[in-house]
Amino acid sequence: MTAPSTYSVAMVEFRDKSAEELAAWLPAMFAEYVNDRIGAGEDPDAARQNAASQHEQLFPEGRPAEGQHVMNIVDGERVVGTMWLGRPFSGASDTWYVFDIEVADESRGQGFGRAAMLAAEEWTREHGGARLGLNVFGPNVVARSLYESLGYRVLATAMFKDVGPRST
Repeated sequence: MTAPSTYSVAMVEFRDKSAEELAAWLPAMFAEYVNDRIGAGEDPDAARQNAASQHEQLFPEGRPAEGQHVMNIVDGERVVGTMWLGRPFSGASDTWYVFDIEVADESRGQGFGRAAMLAAEEWTREHGGARLGLNVFGPNVVARSLYESLGYRVLATAMFKDVGPRST
């Protein structure tokens, strides 16, 4: 991996998470991912199964698979969040994917999300990428607004409507 670079907007850089930081981050991130899937309307059992399958594929033995980069978003010496960039499950070889971006609660509203996304674009170019993709769940209006303001376009829209009681 190349040395981290610093990008301006709110001056952030990416630094690889240590093994200890990764071990602390991984369970909470996947738990939140399951909750996000359920909150977006997915069946809870299916959400847990999908997350478990992806966990095994992307973090075998608790370590990032080849092509997966989990980094701290750093402002000066302060960690303000996490950026996970990786190769998508399928697609062109010049595509990278934002699997997760999280700005710490106390650092939100200060431009770090925008700065991190712009830094991710530069990181992608530096790693031979020409496209940066991501998924955002429908209820996450704040993130959707940020991505749209940065020029991201909708590739597909999945929709649902509950029409009666769900069996458990």
